[in-house]
Amino acid sequence: MRVALLAHLHHPIASPFVGGLEMHTSMVADELVERGHDVTLFARESSSTRARLQPILGEDAARSPMWEGHTRDLVVDEAIARAVTAVQAGDFDVVLNNSLNPLPYTELTEQPMLTVLHTPPLARINAVIESPAWRPGPRHAFVAVSRFTARAWRSRLPEVDTVPNGIYLDHWHTGAPRNPDLAVWSARITPEKGLHEAIDAARLAGMRMEFSGAIGDQAYWENEIRPRLGPDVLYRGHLDHRDLAGLIGRASVFLATPLWDEPFGLAMVEAMACGTPVAAFPNGACREVVLPGGGVVAANTSPIALAWAIERARLLDNAQVHAHAQRYDTKAMMNRYEDLLVHLAGLPASLPEVLSA
Repeated sequence: MRVALLAHLHHPIASPFVGGLEMHTSMVADELVERGHDVTLFARESSSTRARLQPILGEDAARSPMWEGHTRDLVVDEAIARAVTAVQAGDFDVVLNNSLNPLPYTELTEQPMLTVLHTPPLARINAVIESPAWRPGPRHAFVAVSRFTARAWRSRLPEVDTVPNGIYLDHWHTGAPRNPDLAVWSARITPEKGLHEAIDAARLAGMRMEFSGAIGDQAYWENEIRPRLGPDVLYRGHLDHRDLAGLIGRASVFLATPLWDEPFGLAMVEAMACGTPVAAFPNGACREVVLPGGGVVAANTSPIALAWAIERARLLDNAQVHAHAQRYDTKAMMNRYEDLLVHLAGLPASLPEVLSA
């Protein structure tokens, strides 16, 4: 198949990945190419995957004053509009939409398209799909990355299936000895990821803590994180997957502290694949991903509750945690995606109504 893959444009699709969506897009591009498909990735110009790159947003645009605040949406919309035009003019069999942008919902209604829902419902997309005049394309299908996220979208979209995220499980292991007093954390360093709560909880539990991630909010870093650093709390920088696996693999517990409706939580799966149990806040899909064998979910989003979860999680068997992670294999995810893409590409161009994939 000739596949057009629409990426989210806030960050390049390149390692070290800023977040889970960038990693997911890279993995999907590489796996589809590995399976013999002809894939064109519409993304930032500094992206790097095995797919053919069609750069639709230059790094100069991402560094311009327009990239700040509400005007960023205008820059992104113009870039996605260029991608939409290229898809309409190209000879693509199917579109895989990872863009988090409303334009594919309205401008690609004639193309077969699989949209992966990586977030809770977004205001700009809601404004389109909640309009009485909007109808999805007859060859459109929607899948969410967790049951939690699917439930959030089902009141807005005609039908939403669930395809859990996957990772390359064999990339996430290490032979390093574990430090029984070390907790780790990894994510974008922004307020909604709750790093400040993780640090406070680790100290309450008497743990040392090391963490990794791209600093996405400088004010948050300066006001909340930098003052919490010390001999027992160390920032290891923005690590690539190999170094991050080494960090996680020598810890006794991984902390997941989303302060929003976490749609999935790839970092939790990476930790569990290393055999490192997770102590998590009870937000979004955390219970769904971690339980029953991968960790402990706190009773609420307080540092005290998380400290209790840390103590319980540290007692879990590492082999049991590793076994729990096996359900989140890339191959299983890609089998589902490939089946859906082939199905959509094979549907006739005119259908009386939306068909379930």
